[in-house]
Amino acid sequence: MGLFDVFTSQLVDVIEWKDSSSDTMVFRYDRNGKEIMNGAQLTVRESQVAIMVNEGELADVFGPGRYELKTQNMPILTALKSWKYGFNSPFKAEVYFVNTKQFLDQKWGTSNPVMMRDAEFGMVRLRAHGIYSFRVSDPVAFLKEAFGTNAYMSVEGVTGQIKRTLVSGLSDAIAQSKIPALDLAANYDELGQYALQTLSPRIGNLGLKLETFVIENISLPDEVEKAMDRRTSMGVVGDLNKYTQFQAAEALRDAANNPNGMAGFGASMGMGAMMAQTMQGAFNPQAAAPQAAPQQAAAPAGETKFCSECGSRIPRAAKFCPECGAKQGE
Repeated sequence: MGLFDVFTSQLVDVIEWKDSSSDTMVFRYDRNGKEIMNGAQLTVRESQVAIMVNEGELADVFGPGRYELKTQNMPILTALKSWKYGFNSPFKAEVYFVNTKQFLDQKWGTSNPVMMRDAEFGMVRLRAHGIYSFRVSDPVAFLKEAFGTNAYMSVEGVTGQIKRTLVSGLSDAIAQSKIPALDLAANYDELGQYALQTLSPRIGNLGLKLETFVIENISLPDEVEKAMDRRTSMGVVGDLNKYTQFQAAEALRDAANNPNGMAGFGASMGMGAMMAQTMQGAFNPQAAAPQAAPQQAAAPAGETKFCSECGSRIPRAAKFCPECGAKQGE
């Protein structure tokens, strides 16, 4: 190997990152102590951003594409290196690749109950869980605020912070949405979208963006769930009159299957009929008022006569007495 070959072997001429993982957020390109040569090729793939760092200072940022590293496309690094008239010699700089794709199917859940104020039940404790997805939206801010000078960072390095931020803000999102506790189960999508808009700015200062926020379940306290069951039952019953008839038919069937229960059932039915009449009278006084017996119109005195047998007043044209049945004379 000649001297030139030994010299060139200490230079980096191709810089790229082939991500084979699913959870790597930042990868520092390993130069192995080598220097980057003038005109080196930098390849940045889709969903990647490359950032040049010179002695701890962030320099130039490269989006997806292929670049030949020269003074023209490294203005910040050129200023930091004081390359006023360009450069021809190798240089040392760190290259960080930031993954900007969405990191999907991240789990979240409330380790402790979340408090919310409900108009009907007052203070209510809720438990909830679901999934979310996020991405790096500002690679420079992310390197400054979250990454530092590490050589590598995975999703695990930030999900703890994101989860605590989401859960702490969930109670505020629920309260501001003003969705009643009894209606939460029917409004998961609406509440998730509202929470997404409310919670996303809370991680924006880290250079991150919340892309989706899905609520899979919200668990209500036992007393609230019992109240929901009672309201559901009332909705199923619907017409109370028909429900009462159905209950009576069920009771009749049960009593018929138990001979000793017929007497009690008869008493219950009698009491029920009495109550029905009483209620009907209360709601319809005219129907409950006793009707006076119709009085027979009194016949004029000139058109009557007395029965020859019993002396009862009878119509003059009657041939038989309606009281005693005796035949009357002409």
